[in-house]
Amino acid sequence: MGRAALGWSTQDLAVKAGVGGNTVNRYEAGQDARVSSVEKIREALEAAGVIFIAENGEGPGVRLRKER
Repeated sequence: MGRAALGWSTQDLAVKAGVGGNTVNRYEAGQDARVSSVEKIREALEAAGVIFIAENGEGPGVRLRKER
């Protein structure tokens, strides 16, 4: 969801996170990925303005940071 909100392709995210495109594809498909790769993906999304919302009774989610 975060990648889509930014309008990024899987390859865009892979480049910005410093991981392989196949890694992003596997992770988004729910397959195994290294913890270090997942951390890099999260860091890249957060740097671009994605905020991860914790479980709050309705499930976890993401939103974009408000521009100032």
